[in-house]
Amino acid sequence: MSEIGDVLAAIEALSAKGERMALATIVAVRGSTYRRPGARLLVPEDGGPIGNLSGGCLEGDVADAARVVLHDGRARLAGWDLTAEDDAVWGLGLGCNGAIEVFIEPAEDAARVAGVLRAALSEGRPICVVTVLESSRDGVTPGARIVVHPDGRTQGSLGDDAIDGAARAAAGAVLREERSEMRTVAEGVRAFVEVLDPPVRLVICGAGHDAIPLVRTASVLGWDVTVVDDRPALLTAERFPGAGSLVAVDDPAHAARVAEIDDRTFVVVMTHHFLRDQAYVRSALASPAPYVGMLGPAARTERLLGELRDEGVDIDDATRPRIHAPAGLDLGGEGPEEIAQAIVAEIVAVKRRRSGGFLRDRPGPIHDRPRPGTEARPI
Repeated sequence: MSEIGDVLAAIEALSAKGERMALATIVAVRGSTYRRPGARLLVPEDGGPIGNLSGGCLEGDVADAARVVLHDGRARLAGWDLTAEDDAVWGLGLGCNGAIEVFIEPAEDAARVAGVLRAALSEGRPICVVTVLESSRDGVTPGARIVVHPDGRTQGSLGDDAIDGAARAAAGAVLREERSEMRTVAEGVRAFVEVLDPPVRLVICGAGHDAIPLVRTASVLGWDVTVVDDRPALLTAERFPGAGSLVAVDDPAHAARVAEIDDRTFVVVMTHHFLRDQAYVRSALASPAPYVGMLGPAARTERLLGELRDEGVDIDDATRPRIHAPAGLDLGGEGPEEIAQAIVAEIVAVKRRRSGGFLRDRPGPIHDRPRPGTEARPI
């Protein structure tokens, strides 16, 4: 399960028991910070926090602030500025040099939408949640939420029809950009407009021995993993305990349809049988999958693709960038476990539109900087 899934599940479980809690969410950053907007920490009245905001730097302070919210029952914005360069800050071992704003609310408010969010994420499509942080408008209170789906459907309200309309417009823009940020959605109303992405969906075509560590690695990240094979004897829960589903196909040519491969599905073909791989690749390329990875040397790949072209498969300039073969980043990996790590790393890079090189060679900041007007405010 993903981190957001863990937090949402914990909210629902604690709420069902009637236990009190507070939820802290990073809503804006400035400079270099360990986590980005959307990172969460759930602080139960009893028991340890769930989630992560700073890699350990600020969790204690945030938990203290959360207990104040638990006591008075009112949501609040809090900020921490780590940009000072003196020993008083760096001596804490903070490991970053930025500022964050954190929205802390009684999680009973978040519990009202936790089930809706979990259900929406399970649909496999991103959604947007607009949460009021500060408001000077009558009837619009901090913590009010509206959930906006890509098709325009909404759930909930911020308390004012006109502001709901402004929130829908802001959500549409953020969904297109896939970038959560704090915005002034209407005069006197600041809100966190957050994109919630479902877990990465990975379809592995081939249930051989080396698929086992790939499933394990992906499942640890909370990805939704499906293993497809035309050899049903290999598709067992004992071999692939981390897989969300095991799909037997009569013919590899039907894999994309049977496994419901769509434009958010990453595909890795690894049967190690040339004709079987070729059939799976043909099926995957006919789907809108943005990533089709294959194992094996480049010469084998070119032969496989050449034969597909001869059969009439159109591998044009738009299709070729989707093909990643040999699959994985150039880590020098040896053995199934290291190769699995390289493939998962490449999928992350493709999804985030990064090259996958060394961070030390990246010009500029590691993370994209917030746009002017959306950064954490000076404290």
